[in-house]
Amino acid sequence: MTNVAYVALACGLIIGFGAFGACIGIAIMGSKYLEASARQPELINTLQTKMFLLAGLIDAAFLIGVGIAMMFAFANPFVG
Repeated sequence: MTNVAYVALACGLIIGFGAFGACIGIAIMGSKYLEASARQPELINTLQTKMFLLAGLIDAAFLIGVGIAMMFAFANPFVG
């Protein structure tokens, strides 16, 4: 395999594992939000604000990984 093939494989892995991690993180956070709001319904507004903030941060980490993968895919520093 050439360096270009390795870079394509690495880009796929970065995006795939990043998406998997973001999905798992948001799922765990959502389940904990539902548990906490069921236990203390008076805190739903505060918890919801924090949940959406964390969802944005989790998605931002995934999108940074996608940006890095796209940088390697289109502006590959390993191609001679």
